[in-house]
Amino acid sequence: PATLIWDGLSAHRSKDMKAWLATQRHWLRVERLPAYAPELNPVEQVWGNIKTTELANLCPEHIDEAHTAAGTGLDRIGNSYQLCFSFLDHTGLRL
Repeated sequence: PATLIWDGLSAHRSKDMKAWLATQRHWLRVERLPAYAPELNPVEQVWGNIKTTELANLCPEHIDEAHTAAGTGLDRIGNSYQLCFSFLDHTGLRL
């Protein structure tokens, strides 16, 4: 079993998505965040961290440079168990 935590993006509430989710209930639990609650979304912490580290003062000549820097940040965060869970802890939500 897995739990998917979604923000309020309208695509997450589409008829097609609801139909697909109905076929996945045997293994997938979905918890939706309120429509606008960035403080509850750990991904906001991820992007905030990347923006103050890899993307800080970055003025790329090409979009590929920004893409590479963002990817480097995602890799850095993804490789840190402690950092990932600190972003979850920051939300105050319990799994």
